[in-house]
Amino acid sequence: MNDWIKKALTKTILQKGKRETITIPPDSRLVYGVKFAITMTLCLSALEIAHMIVLGKWNSEIFAAITGLTGTISGILIAQKT
Repeated sequence: MNDWIKKALTKTILQKGKRETITIPPDSRLVYGVKFAITMTLCLSALEIAHMIVLGKWNSEIFAAITGLTGTISGILIAQKT
């Protein structure tokens, strides 16, 4: 799991006037933070499914947490590439 996250967060810069590219690897804390956020999103999704099975209704607070974590992960991935 670490490889594709690290690859997604790696920044590649093309030098002007040269045919070389510079590859900047992400900080290990960023990789661990993204892994934690993805894990928490999956756990909250499982919690929402269990909530719907047991109680038979939708919990908007859990869904808001899932949405917030998904937005955070997307923002990190987009911001790191630019």
